[in-house]
Amino acid sequence: MTVLFGCDVPETCHFDVERDVWVRFEGELAVLGMTDLAQTRGGKLVNITFKKPGKLIAQGKSAATIESAKWVGPFPLPFTAEIVETNTAGFTRDILVANKDPYGAGWLVKVRPVDLSAERGHLLTGAAAVAAYREKITALGVHCFRCVDNPQE
Repeated sequence: MTVLFGCDVPETCHFDVERDVWVRFEGELAVLGMTDLAQTRGGKLVNITFKKPGKLIAQGKSAATIESAKWVGPFPLPFTAEIVETNTAGFTRDILVANKDPYGAGWLVKVRPVDLSAERGHLLTGAAAVAAYREKITALGVHCFRCVDNPQE
């Protein structure tokens, strides 16, 4: 894993850099989540509303609505896919799970891609993803951090 200004960029994931979405392929399914940069820019999550499993979502359209103290917006899919599973249980247990572990327990949706071969050309992995995120993080002037529970809040 490469760390850029505190932001984790795992070389094993595929990234839609423009949408700040990571993808991990598992057989015919793909697990997706928000990047470390996305969770940092949004801040502590306060709510997430998922589209229902079975729903077909077009490339660039939202599979969930994410709300933080600073931002409300879509979680866009990097390719057309059917939602197979959502991480509703994980976010119910701990709404900050994506802030704490964006590439692990903080995954958002599992999907079945429809026409991946036609829609995956923009996904970056390895050194190409690291280079793209180095440029993006530098341009934004961001330093990533993890939210932690503070019992005094």
